[in-house]
Amino acid sequence: MWIYPKGGPIEGSHYNLSIPWFPPALLGLVVTDHDLIAAAAEAVHAAGVGVLVYKLFKEGTCAGLSLKSQELTAIFLAARLYCSFIVEFDIHTFLDFATLTATLWVVYMIRFVLRTSYMEEKDNFAIKTVVVPCALLAVFIHPSSVHTLSNRFLWAFSVYLEAFSVLPQLRVMQNTKIVEPFTAHYVFALGVARFLNCAYCALQFFSTLGFVVFVFGHGPWPGMVLIAEIVQTIILADFCYYYVKSFLSGDLVLRIPSNLV
Repeated sequence: MWIYPKGGPIEGSHYNLSIPWFPPALLGLVVTDHDLIAAAAEAVHAAGVGVLVYKLFKEGTCAGLSLKSQELTAIFLAARLYCSFIVEFDIHTFLDFATLTATLWVVYMIRFVLRTSYMEEKDNFAIKTVVVPCALLAVFIHPSSVHTLSNRFLWAFSVYLEAFSVLPQLRVMQNTKIVEPFTAHYVFALGVARFLNCAYCALQFFSTLGFVVFVFGHGPWPGMVLIAEIVQTIILADFCYYYVKSFLSGDLVLRIPSNLV
């Protein structure tokens, strides 16, 4: 079995790098079957996309959404779904399929049905600065398993691309400065899913290190999976802080600082 990839500056006043390791450890004590954590992460991600689907139906506008983030999400989900279907057809495969289907529908709605409300000038993140490095990194650092090279490359590529797929959405929110509730709920769901993924990966890495080495050899891949999950969590940590702060204060509209990305 492969390690499931599930496997702007942070303000020091509200974020401490030593803090995030306590919740995963506590979660590992409460949930003995770590696969449930990975499944929960995927379910939360699917629920977040469901919020977007509801937004598009209810409001009839895609203002504030990043088409580039949705397309990056569809790319890494498609790559991961293919590998999951080939390697381990299970609940993860089903959840990824549901999330990919919903994401493709969102992409279709933004591109063709609600194009007039798409804020293209705000969605100005250069995705090639993410896709190309992730592809190159996957060429050199990927699982050293018995699967075909193409499968190992696609799996690594999906892990790396997932870590940065939310950046265009954060850029849109930074450019608009204000985030409406449904979009905020979606991005917060991504943050929760990223945390659960990171917790799962860390627990798998440290609790079954011997198994990891046996399956993958002594290469850098297991460590890179953990690093990718940590990067994802850190990227969304600031947004999640402002989301919770806004929620507790009763604000319906989330205001984003200029240094979020």
